[in-house]
Amino acid sequence: MSNFLTRIISAIIYAALFIFCIVYSKESYISLIALFGCICIWEFSKIINTRSILSFIPILLGSIYLKYTEILPSNLNFILLITATVYSLYLIVNLYDKKVRSRGLLNRLFLTLNYLIVPFLFLAFLPFVTEIYQPQLIVFVILIIWTNDSFAYIVGKNFGKRKLFERISPKKTIEGFFGGFIFSLCIGILIGRYTQLLSLGNWLVIATLVSVFGTYGDLVESKFKRLANVKDSGTIMPGHGGLLDRLDSLFFLAPFVYLYIHYCI
Repeated sequence: MSNFLTRIISAIIYAALFIFCIVYSKESYISLIALFGCICIWEFSKIINTRSILSFIPILLGSIYLKYTEILPSNLNFILLITATVYSLYLIVNLYDKKVRSRGLLNRLFLTLNYLIVPFLFLAFLPFVTEIYQPQLIVFVILIIWTNDSFAYIVGKNFGKRKLFERISPKKTIEGFFGGFIFSLCIGILIGRYTQLLSLGNWLVIATLVSVFGTYGDLVESKFKRLANVKDSGTIMPGHGGLLDRLDSLFFLAPFVYLYIHYCI
């Protein structure tokens, strides 16, 4: 079987599982995200060579349960959200630092907590941001992400000349980024025009957040892999690599989209 066909089959199975769990019930969606989170923690533990972070798996599962049962106080929810967004901004700024800095154990544990655990918590509850479960919200966000990634690749491959961040991701181009951004806005316009979930203007903002922070999420993970001298985070998805490679954009941008919808709409 060719690598291209393997990638297609793997992507179809992944997409079908994701969409089915989102639409079937809120419990199936949360369970899937919890499972994905555990796998990503395991993959990340290999990238940063720290098995100790596997202890965060029960913390992630416990946090999702406490939030689902509404035991977590609302002020803690706000603190976690601000922590996630601020730390993500720190990781973005750190992309421009060319120095290679060693991380101690506590630093790596803190990194995992804020880079993976807290963002995954908000990814799990993004469809609940308006208090009731709205599966179409996460479906549309994922649709915009896939549109952005697909057209960034297509435009970049055919028209890309200027490198976006060659030191970290040599294949990404400025033309590809804007290609993905423009088509993301187009999808946002279609969603806003033909659905009643959010206004057209709000979907344009969300599409912008997806393009910007989704791209940065991919770059942040690419930097971790480059420092670890690995190509993929794992092998769980034939033809694609690890699950972390597929979800890096989604969980990285989740706190920003959650913050916008919850506090700005």
